[in-house]
Amino acid sequence: MFNLKTFTDVHVAISLVAILSGLVVLFGLLTGRRLDHWTSFFLLTTVATSVTGFFFPFHGFTPAIGVGIISLVVLAIAIFARYPRRLAGAWRWLYVISATFALYLNVFVLIVQSFQNVPALKASAPTQSEPPFLVAQLLALIIFVVLGILAAIKFRPAPVP
Repeated sequence: MFNLKTFTDVHVAISLVAILSGLVVLFGLLTGRRLDHWTSFFLLTTVATSVTGFFFPFHGFTPAIGVGIISLVVLAIAIFARYPRRLAGAWRWLYVISATFALYLNVFVLIVQSFQNVPALKASAPTQSEPPFLVAQLLALIIFVVLGILAAIKFRPAPVP
């Protein structure tokens, strides 16, 4: 059985792989390409990071649990739009927005974790209510909103056969 440190390391590794593969998928969306294998890998690893997050010890409802629940709902929409609905009609933009939002949530958590665990970042925003943390989160949000809108406009492939 894994100890908590090993489990955390595996969870973080899955999360980083999900973010990297998500960036590849987002690039594909922005260039109008489906990137089928990357998409499957991104969705799988993002589901895995959300699910494994529920196995950490916790007491009561936390913001992390809320983000995990939201992520799984958003991923369910992305997966349904991408596979059973085959990107037909409005499902195309629903897929793009939900996949982009799922990636944003991973980056959101990465920023939170970075400010909690990287000493220089923690020193700059020890309570995560200071300007460096807020600016980082606001910039990430703005970037993902802009990229999500551009991806929804540019991603127009033929439906999945």
